[in-house]
Amino acid sequence: MLEDRHPYLPNLDKRITQQMLNRLKIDSIDDLFRDIPESLVLKKRLNLPEGKSELEVKKHIEETLAKNKVYPEYLCFLGGGVWPHYVPAVVDEIVSRSEFYTSYTPYQPEISQGVLQALFEYQSLICDLTAMDVANSSMYDWATAVGEACRMAVRFKKRSRIVTSRNIGPERFEVMKNLCEPAGIDVDVVGFDLETGETDLSQLLAAINDDVAAIYLENPNFFGVIESKVFEIADAIHSKGGLFIVGVDPLSLGLLKPPGEYGADIVVGEGQPLGLHMNYGGPLLGIFACKGDQNLIRQMPGRIIGMTTSKDGTRRGYCMVLQTREQHIRRENATSNICTNEALCAIAAAVYLSLLGSEGLRELSKLIMYNSHYASKLLSEIRGIKSPYFTSTFFKDFTLGITKDGVSAEELHKRLVEYRILGGLPLSRYYEELSNVALFSVTEIHTKEDIQRLVDAVGKVVS
Repeated sequence: MLEDRHPYLPNLDKRITQQMLNRLKIDSIDDLFRDIPESLVLKKRLNLPEGKSELEVKKHIEETLAKNKVYPEYLCFLGGGVWPHYVPAVVDEIVSRSEFYTSYTPYQPEISQGVLQALFEYQSLICDLTAMDVANSSMYDWATAVGEACRMAVRFKKRSRIVTSRNIGPERFEVMKNLCEPAGIDVDVVGFDLETGETDLSQLLAAINDDVAAIYLENPNFFGVIESKVFEIADAIHSKGGLFIVGVDPLSLGLLKPPGEYGADIVVGEGQPLGLHMNYGGPLLGIFACKGDQNLIRQMPGRIIGMTTSKDGTRRGYCMVLQTREQHIRRENATSNICTNEALCAIAAAVYLSLLGSEGLRELSKLIMYNSHYASKLLSEIRGIKSPYFTSTFFKDFTLGITKDGVSAEELHKRLVEYRILGGLPLSRYYEELSNVALFSVTEIHTKEDIQRLVDAVGKVVS
């Protein structure tokens, strides 16, 4: 009966409920949840409003959404995660084609050659970008790629320790721990130089021994700082028989040396800058690539698309290979708990990189480098501001210190919203020692007028 039903749950009619209980041969619905500890069971009705009409629900949702402060209505200079980049219209056009947009998993190669080839092209482009030999296709995001890379290194090296730096993405670090700790992996963290923002090399070298399966560093790191000692770090971990895992912003590789050229064994990163909109924070795209060691490749998570030829060598074909996932092999032997990939995002990245080409990528990287340094320089001219806060060279993201008393990074972040600007991630949320430092990000979409608007707003807040 209607009055017996919950306003938001169907099939709570007593007659239907009793039929189900009879079929299950139990006395009450509570019997279904007997394994939940008594202390955790809510013993009162949820405080929910009565049901609403469709019109009322629509109005409520619109009012809630109106509270969001979103790009491009608000200028976005927010560093530390998902970045505003320009996505050419042709990227959206191509990935909206039904053969890509509606395809999920190309299990049947005989009817999936288009998707398989597109993903193979994505893998090839990632290998070119990172100077690695093999890439998979693909991971959820950068954070899960980091965790899986650490587990891969531990399996390959049969060691149980990972060493990383405090200047990697703090939320990526949390995901990394979540994936490592249940597998019995110890994660040791070393500090960073408070003047340069780079990893403290002496602490890092002291932490390396024969138990370490890998070092994980980001370059540029979470502060946007470019690590300058990567060759020394690669040599140090290799001398102890471990692997070097490097996390990257792929757009930085238009200017920076690719990790494969300074000794990285595994490269991970975030593919969102490669033709993916911010989309309220997702979906994202985890980049994952490694060196061409067969034993290492066999520990790679996710799926790899391979290319072959017909018997007579006249026709090319594509199929999934080396997918050591729990769906295809015995669960206890699976190398990953990643059950799906980001195929459409990977195809968007392939389209984006193909359009740019190597020269286009270099020009884009230069523009981002120029814009971010230009913004930092103008901000540094404001009394009470130190920008960048760290002295080492940076790319895209940069730190800003507030030296004037009475203005905090949290307040700056909140007050900038009054000027319709999103920006200045307060780093005190993650680092006590950076209590008045904020993280900004400037990309190719920001014009001189946008940057001047940011500078004027920051100047007014700290004046």
